[in-house]
Amino acid sequence: MDNWRKNPVVFWLLNVPPTFWLVVFFIVPLTLIWVLSFGEKRGVIDIEITWTLDNYIRALDPLYLEIFWKSIWMAGLATLACLIVGYPIAFAIAFAPDRWKALLLLGLMVPFWINILIRTYALIAVFRTRGYVNFTLEWLWERANGLLSWIGLGDWHLLGMRYEPLELLYNNFAVNMGIVYAFFPFMVLPLYANIEKLDKSLMEASLDLGAGHWRTFVSVVFPLTWHGALSGIIIVFIPALGAFFIPDLLGGTHSELIGNVIERQFKSANDWPFGAALSFLLMYATFGALALRALVAGRKPGLEV
Repeated sequence: MDNWRKNPVVFWLLNVPPTFWLVVFFIVPLTLIWVLSFGEKRGVIDIEITWTLDNYIRALDPLYLEIFWKSIWMAGLATLACLIVGYPIAFAIAFAPDRWKALLLLGLMVPFWINILIRTYALIAVFRTRGYVNFTLEWLWERANGLLSWIGLGDWHLLGMRYEPLELLYNNFAVNMGIVYAFFPFMVLPLYANIEKLDKSLMEASLDLGAGHWRTFVSVVFPLTWHGALSGIIIVFIPALGAFFIPDLLGGTHSELIGNVIERQFKSANDWPFGAALSFLLMYATFGALALRALVAGRKPGLEV
């Protein structure tokens, strides 16, 4: 549509429904939570809006700041893992034959067809003491002992020792793996979209001019696809920062993140004003990340080979 004034009816028909949805189901609830963050809890269920900053001051307590930093660290670590693993997979899909691309993308998206809560419970079966990982390692251990005995190394120190299951569940490792497993496709898809549009002749020219594969990636591929990487980082980092059911199911007592604290304030503690303040501090951090992305995305890196 060149000019909406020429077709005002079409313009309003197309824009009113999504605007109504955005206002009623996003802006209004968000505004209510923001107002609650300036309230005080009175009794069991009563809340009085006094426009106090005590909830935000309380959120800056060293105890909660430590949990905030831990949440940022865990989310950043999971995002980095998604980025490192996501680049090769996105490349493999982008450079695959056309007849395989749709199937590979389908395989990447299939987990989204299963409820994320069910997928998180499935990880418990994978990481628990008698789970699939420990079961496989124990089987390999026994086969290795059998092989050593067969070749005559019966006195080797592994023989006679019992396999001790690894503690893979209810710790920070399990939480990070759960976050990576839950949000990994969000990293691969924007990377794939950028790599798919990449001019392959630039990589061929770089290799022909003597640059190795690593130098080609750093000097050619990454500068041309970093917008996809940045989008993937934001899309993964933001939900990972506020995740609460993943650390709740896979983490132990020392794997609590800020999402768990917020969830408890709204449910167990019934302290909605403090929970709202914590939520908006998390949202302010999110807005900061989005502003940083917009700032960085405005810069166009040079291309060097």
